[in-house]
Amino acid sequence: MSECLLSLKNLSFGYEHHVIGKNINLDIEAGDFVAIVGSNGSGKSTLIRTILGLLPPLSGKVIFSNQLKPSQIGYLPQETRIDSNFPATVSEIVLSGTLGQLGFKPFYGKKECKRANAAMKTLSIEKIAKKSFSELSGGQKQKVLLARALAATSNLLILDEPSNNLDYDSRHDFYEALTLLNHSHGLTILMITHDLDADDLIGNKVLSLKDGTATIYNTTDYLQHYHPTHEILDHKEAH
Repeated sequence: MSECLLSLKNLSFGYEHHVIGKNINLDIEAGDFVAIVGSNGSGKSTLIRTILGLLPPLSGKVIFSNQLKPSQIGYLPQETRIDSNFPATVSEIVLSGTLGQLGFKPFYGKKECKRANAAMKTLSIEKIAKKSFSELSGGQKQKVLLARALAATSNLLILDEPSNNLDYDSRHDFYEALTLLNHSHGLTILMITHDLDADDLIGNKVLSLKDGTATIYNTTDYLQHYHPTHEILDHKEAH
């Protein structure tokens, strides 16, 4: 049985007195890859901001396992603003993902550099490490930002619609990278997605937010329910 990495206990979330989701109970197990889906306004981004501690719960709790500290979660927001004129290299961008692990140290050390290099190697971007971030294509930039988030964690990665503004080929490559991180490296992933085509739901679970409630499905069950005409042999094996 997999270890529970993250639990939501009677969680209600929203803004001030505006409740979006109410009394949600949910366990995320180590090794899960959960696609978070729902219509605009259903609370997808608000939920993950609450999990990350960027918004306080209106009631209930977000409970992390002993092996996971909130500061060790990798996070790729929907929009990451990096000035195109800022002369940062790929390696410098990725290294910045280790800031949360510095503690009281004033400078990056060998440990942080090793994590950044490992993240770039995992995503096969080490050959562009010295390139300026501003010179990269959209797909390359998104991989660099994913590497920065990966450098922050070995446990949990949270992504908010990471395929926005990517063309088909770049999106395919990006999803392949996420699948590798999950399957081969055991990284737990929560990913908000607006790509609701059957072939884009690449995780093993789907969390559906609707009318203030959250329902968790195995991806195969979700596809059979919402994509009954889609031929499903073994969704997990297919990806």
